[in-house]
Amino acid sequence: MNQGLALEILLAGESALLTGPAGTGKTYVLNQFIRLSKYEGKHVSVTATTGLAATHLGGTTIHTWSGIGINDSLPDGFVDHISKGRRDIIEKTDILIIDEVSMLHDYRLDMVDEVCRIVRKQPDTPFGGIQLIMSGDFFQLPPINREGSRTGGFVVESHAWRDLDPIILYLDDQYRQDENDDLYDILTHLRAGDLRRRHAELLLARADETPPPTSSLTELHTINVDVDRINNQQLERLPGDEVAYDQHTTGSVSYVESLQRSVLAPATLTLKKGALVMAVKNDTNRRYANGSIGTVVAFENGSDYPVVEFHSGRTVTMMPDTWELRDGDKKRASISQIPLRLAWAITVHKSQGMTLDIARIDLTKAFVPGMGYVALSRVKKLSNLYLTGINRMALQVSEQAQEIDSQLRRQSVAAAKRFSHLHQKAVKRKDEGVGPKKKKQPSGSWAQKIAVMRETYPQAYMLWTEADDATLKTDFLGGADIMMLSKKLGRHEGSIRMRLQKHFGEDMVA
Repeated sequence: MNQGLALEILLAGESALLTGPAGTGKTYVLNQFIRLSKYEGKHVSVTATTGLAATHLGGTTIHTWSGIGINDSLPDGFVDHISKGRRDIIEKTDILIIDEVSMLHDYRLDMVDEVCRIVRKQPDTPFGGIQLIMSGDFFQLPPINREGSRTGGFVVESHAWRDLDPIILYLDDQYRQDENDDLYDILTHLRAGDLRRRHAELLLARADETPPPTSSLTELHTINVDVDRINNQQLERLPGDEVAYDQHTTGSVSYVESLQRSVLAPATLTLKKGALVMAVKNDTNRRYANGSIGTVVAFENGSDYPVVEFHSGRTVTMMPDTWELRDGDKKRASISQIPLRLAWAITVHKSQGMTLDIARIDLTKAFVPGMGYVALSRVKKLSNLYLTGINRMALQVSEQAQEIDSQLRRQSVAAAKRFSHLHQKAVKRKDEGVGPKKKKQPSGSWAQKIAVMRETYPQAYMLWTEADDATLKTDFLGGADIMMLSKKLGRHEGSIRMRLQKHFGEDMVA
């Protein structure tokens, strides 16, 4: 099914599963649907199974939205104790998005269904009448069953799935890999569980290849400790002074902490000239995308914002961007930071949803089926993929995922025939544009925000000087609290707290 028809079916009000291989544009279709639905005045609740996936769409986790948290079942009287704010959000929701649904246990989808039916007082209607849109690829990371917790399977095995009977929208068109490239052939056969000797030989041959000495490439690893070690080592090797940027936050501590776990930009971003960096957010002006790689070539005079030359050839002065934790229509927290992270290495898990120009991949420690597929599908072509090593697990995918995928493909073909009358509407929308244009933000909007912020905090987003650091440490050890330090140094309390944690550790700073 193509993206245009899938979008029209969603806009027709059908509950659905949006699925397909990596690189087919699932997130793109979701973003278009969300934007058009909000323009029509509908209340859209955007959620995902992980906080990281939720930030890609500007939402929250399904566990938080529904109030189920980490519970494996609904306790007695659970719905009676739901807060009024949570109840209002569920009652007002017209459309519920659940992204990365492959990682959601079947019993948790049943729990969400039960909460919606009771809160909305529609006990006989799936999800209380909410239009449910699920998105995900069952070949990617599966639900995790932890020891001592209730075990479960994919959402297709849930009672809620059977009651809902969602329309299957299986996207076919590939926008990441060229269908004539060997990598596309490898990924297609890997999904089908039909990897041949020639495919294995093509992959192993990439372990013998050495990237050009002038290339700046990102390494993908399966565990965090390897990633942190590589990034720290590479930054230390660069000559010159470090430039650090502290994030700015709004909202309660608990909401900020929840959002922080999902934002790929670090709380304190430390850079040097020559650092390899990755954009971790899509630019509204399309100068870079989530996953774009570049090199810090300078720091802007006055602001010290990093100037990055991306592999695309564009040179961009990177200014702070904002991530929000939204709960329905309510903003719970926000984090403003330069949308970059060091990019000599990242984890396979954090690479989900990214497209990388070139990568070196270490799959010697792959530990779950699907991990190899996620890593290999990040790049566009085989010639830009370099393997450090690969184990047997990296070439495995879930047999159950294969069975599910085969069934979903058949159901999607049937859906395309059923909704064939929407083809013309999809063509017309494509010709005319997908909908209302976003209002262009004035170029000085961020500068204006900073100017307003500096009316209260004169040193907001200014680099820390040695003198300021010395005052901070001396006064803190002398008994000054964060509020006092904020007033004296002219910086936001959140910035003061993070700077103290950097110097003294998290345990020393409340």
